Amino acid sequence: MSLIRQVWLLVVGIIVSACVGSIVVSVWTARTYLETQLALKNNDNAQSLALTLTQQGGNKSLSELVLSAQFDTGYYQSIRWLAPNGKVLTEQHADTVEINAPTWFVRLVPIEPHPGVAQITSGWKALGSVEVISQPGFAYADLWSGTLRIAACLLVLGLIGAAIGHWAVRRLGQHLDAVVEQAQALTERRFISVKEPPTPELKRVTQAMNSMVGRVKDMFGEQAQQVEQLRRDANCDPLTGVSHRRHFLSQLETQLQRDDSVGQGWLVMVRFMRLAQTNRTLGHVRADVLLRRLARSLTLPLHGGGAPDAVGRLNGADFSALLLSTTDSQADLRELLQRVQAALSGAAGVAIVASAVAWRRGDTVAQLLSSADAALARAESRGDFSFDIQPAASADVGAGGEEGWRRSLTSALKEQRTRLEEFPLVDPDGKLVHRECPLRLQFKPDGPYESAAVWLPYAIRTRMTATIDEEALDLAMGAIATDAQPRGINMAAASLLDVGLITRLRQRVSRVPQAAQRLSIEIDEVAAATQAGALIELCRQLRPLGVRIGLEHAGERLSTLGSVLESGLDYVKLDRSFVAGISTDTSRTALVRGTTSMLHGLGLRVYAEGIDDPADLKVLWACGLDGATGPVVRAVH
Repeated sequence: MSLIRQVWLLVVGIIVSACVGSIVVSVWTARTYLETQLALKNNDNAQSLALTLTQQGGNKSLSELVLSAQFDTGYYQSIRWLAPNGKVLTEQHADTVEINAPTWFVRLVPIEPHPGVAQITSGWKALGSVEVISQPGFAYADLWSGTLRIAACLLVLGLIGAAIGHWAVRRLGQHLDAVVEQAQALTERRFISVKEPPTPELKRVTQAMNSMVGRVKDMFGEQAQQVEQLRRDANCDPLTGVSHRRHFLSQLETQLQRDDSVGQGWLVMVRFMRLAQTNRTLGHVRADVLLRRLARSLTLPLHGGGAPDAVGRLNGADFSALLLSTTDSQADLRELLQRVQAALSGAAGVAIVASAVAWRRGDTVAQLLSSADAALARAESRGDFSFDIQPAASADVGAGGEEGWRRSLTSALKEQRTRLEEFPLVDPDGKLVHRECPLRLQFKPDGPYESAAVWLPYAIRTRMTATIDEEALDLAMGAIATDAQPRGINMAAASLLDVGLITRLRQRVSRVPQAAQRLSIEIDEVAAATQAGALIELCRQLRPLGVRIGLEHAGERLSTLGSVLESGLDYVKLDRSFVAGISTDTSRTALVRGTTSMLHGLGLRVYAEGIDDPADLKVLWACGLDGATGPVVRAVH
């Protein structure tokens, strides 16, 4: 039985007991009072009647007339004249009058007054005694009506007390519910504080809970700061804060190989001209300020979209930025180059040159860097603040413009020219955690099944990502229903912009509850940073149905995702660029171990993606990761 119900029973029990007790005491007191009053009346009437009979001098006929006259008033049960020896000389007796009270009440509360007795004398001679007993029916009527009035008053008071008790219990329940909700939130990795109630006992409990939540939250904050510092030490240039060469090239390679991204964009290279001369003329401190200003201009968000996906310092004077683009539009690119130029235009004798090379999924890092270097050399040959832009060749798949893209995607979905690829994600013991299932889509009936790197840019432009993600969900649920194997699908960041998507996903998932228990949905870390509210709502709607929600391509922004990590995620999948080369880099090993410890402290499982080196996998297992996927894992399974 719940505590609130016990309190309610206690309150009701006290009110009922108080009312019943009050009625019993009141009735019993009134009964005693009425018996006393009847006894006094009997005695007074007996004394008065005895005095009258004494004046008759013992004349029996006159005495009987006096007794009859007194009895006929109707308020007596019996009047008797007794001889000195106890013999009844004259007796008047009346039947029991009708009592205006229930029979059970009369039996339960009997009124038995003492009879009134007085002596009759003539001088010194005793003539006997007179005994008077009044009718109790009128006393019963008064006692019953008084009991009803008392009961009515106590009922009103009881209802008032019950209302007050209801308010008090409800208030107490609200405070208890707040404490329970706080404890439940803590188990779900959400840190909330509640207002302290006025009740001293609950106030102490709430203070203790708030203090514990605060300590846990502070501990997570400290861990996040430590992980962020480890990330900077392992991946960032100490002067500018952007990625150093090794980490930037790892990010670039990851994007070129990723098949669930937009698969195209720009590689921008910026060279700080005559850096050595600037150090001599302006000094190292001023030159460092300009380098930091240049790096910051590359990291700021663009008007046409988000910030560059990655920014790195390749050497002392060369910086690079990686932009993702859903089209070949050069608006974001030109904005970035103009902003870099504006960042340094105020410094005398300082100049830059820049190049931009379009890339597509499948290009190699060496090929792309070679093209970017060549373009940079051409820009440098033209003089200070020159730009050289090398656009990509047009793609056949995307021919026809936005309307053509929409027709191709709609046709593929309608004709079910879609399928899921399957890649295993395993735990340290080699057991399957789930199958990674990226969607493949066939643009032409006889054409190849293309990865998201090919069709995702067109889906984003035509705002069809939500529809395609629903198709992936249906395929995964159908496959799970067939073989009961757990599967995970990717959801595009653009899909979260569809306000009705989450409701539709919940409806689809709820129709197949058994399959939902084996389904995982993964959201990109960038989407979690920019659309945290939608991701939190996705967790709130789907996790109660058994669906696992994960964060993929994670690592660079984890320290800033506190609210998302506390929203009920099930796991985090670290990006390939975050873990690649861990076997030969002790600083990266410390970073991965610290990140894993922080996420485990929040109750999240930690996986790694894109592992292609057995040595890296061995170190990852030693760092405490719960699962991994990539070419190494696929070679074994």
